[in-house]
Amino acid sequence: MEAVPNSTTTCLLTPRHLSSTHSSLPPFSLSFRESRRKFSPKQASVLRVFASSQAAAPASSATVAIPSQMKAWVYGDYGGVDVLKYDTSVSVPEVKEDQVLIKVAAAALNPVDAKRRQGKFKATDSPLPTVPGYDVAGVVVKVGSQVKELKEGDEVYGNINEKALDGPKQFGSFAEYTAVEEKLLALKPKNLDFFQAAGLPLAIETAYEGLERTGFSAGKSILVLGGAGGVGSLVIQLAKQVFGASRVATTASTGKLELVKSLGADLAIDYTKENFEDLGEKFDVIYDAVGLRVLKKHGQCDKAVKAVKEGGSVVALTGAVVPPGFRFVVTSNGEVLKKLNPYLESGKVKPLVDPKGPFPFSQVVEAFSYIETGRATGKVVIHPIP
Repeated sequence: MEAVPNSTTTCLLTPRHLSSTHSSLPPFSLSFRESRRKFSPKQASVLRVFASSQAAAPASSATVAIPSQMKAWVYGDYGGVDVLKYDTSVSVPEVKEDQVLIKVAAAALNPVDAKRRQGKFKATDSPLPTVPGYDVAGVVVKVGSQVKELKEGDEVYGNINEKALDGPKQFGSFAEYTAVEEKLLALKPKNLDFFQAAGLPLAIETAYEGLERTGFSAGKSILVLGGAGGVGSLVIQLAKQVFGASRVATTASTGKLELVKSLGADLAIDYTKENFEDLGEKFDVIYDAVGLRVLKKHGQCDKAVKAVKEGGSVVALTGAVVPPGFRFVVTSNGEVLKKLNPYLESGKVKPLVDPKGPFPFSQVVEAFSYIETGRATGKVVIHPIP
């Protein structure tokens, strides 16, 4: 069941208790150029669209005692969700000169997290074992010697991996602490809670970069395939509010049509009843934000070229493409977040968090299982993190 809030909706979280059941973790060893670090395992003891909210109280920004070990989710082999293990004795990552150490308040899942865990790009992945997680929101507790702007106590958010598929960090955001380059971060929008901010970085950077790559600009029209998803919901909003689209159309299931309209879509197409390529309307840009599982089933990218104007562009995130279609892999960039912060703080662009979340830190396995259904609405967020 879905509720579609209006532009002034504020969400209050219902606390969820952490479960006490965790899997044990077999011993792992990590090797780094700087040092050798060890994982010493122990047994581990409604639809929401946010236009404005009361931000969470800042975490302590004074000098904080940083432990040598932390709680984290880890996997030492590629595979299904069963490879994920909860460990209470993971070494806190070291901070390089251009990095800051973040006390993680919230993290978010993306399809790339699942593909990485499944070994889809193991040839370019960092060595196992891995602490997963790209998106993060939290508080800076330590800064490297070459950090220029951020300071201890700053509330920040970002996508911690500059290149999503090329050597992503071994220590991700599904942990109490993570080390991140300053250039990949931005100050958290003042009006957003940590769990709202955590769901934004990779998705909003993907939405923005895709639009830029197509040369999208004011007065152009766009069709967004999968407008209720994490990326699609932001493509709708950025196209309208940031790039000045003249017309935004999108596809969604029956129960999500009103939602995508509330995000700014002028035309909402029920893909369970209509084929967008048969409607007769053509668009300057088609942005295929549909997940790979659905893409294979419906063949959306092939259909998209039938609905694009001559000289237009089709951008896809996954799957095969045909001209004039193209794919890209997002590059994390804190400057993009800084540029978009005013739109977030004004409420013109709103985060969308899946109604099944936030998932507590104890339920990372359940969160992975859910995102792999391809049916999430908005972002799947992990919060709170101890």
